[in-house]
Amino acid sequence: MTIHISAQPGDIADTVLMPGDPLRARWAAGQFLDAPRCINETRGMLGYTGTWRGQRVTIHGSGMGMASLSIYANELIRDFGVTTLIRIGSCGGMQPHVKLRDVVLAMTASAVSTPSSTIMRDLNFAPCADWGLLSAAARAADARGIAPHVGGIYSSDTFYDERPDLNEEMTRHGTLAVEMETA
Repeated sequence: MTIHISAQPGDIADTVLMPGDPLRARWAAGQFLDAPRCINETRGMLGYTGTWRGQRVTIHGSGMGMASLSIYANELIRDFGVTTLIRIGSCGGMQPHVKLRDVVLAMTASAVSTPSSTIMRDLNFAPCADWGLLSAAARAADARGIAPHVGGIYSSDTFYDERPDLNEEMTRHGTLAVEMETA
């Protein structure tokens, strides 16, 4: 049990899927998990553990923004021993070929402001996806007839467009999508 997660030891699986919206966590648990059980409701942030194809999986909301996700990711890893975090959720396409409802698999995440700036001081760390997990996700999508877009994304601290010049540069450099949590 932590300040933000009221789960008990053993309640959370080694693999956690993290949508930003806690209601999306509840929806996904009901849609995809067998026997989902609510393991967290603290501060309205919902978390559920169940099984998917015989494997224990937790789906836990992260809230909006990098700061909120950082709180939950740190507590899940540090206090509950989680080994795999997978961010799931929505984003805004930045390339003309990225259409509504397309699947984007983030290989890297760029950001103007990032939680790593307090950890690594003068280095703006660029998180990169685990290659084994990323390539497995791409193969799984391909096997289902889904052609995912794989590449860099951009995490922003602001939802409403404050920097059209930055968005233009990100688009020009091939950034696939923008969202608020991954970096």
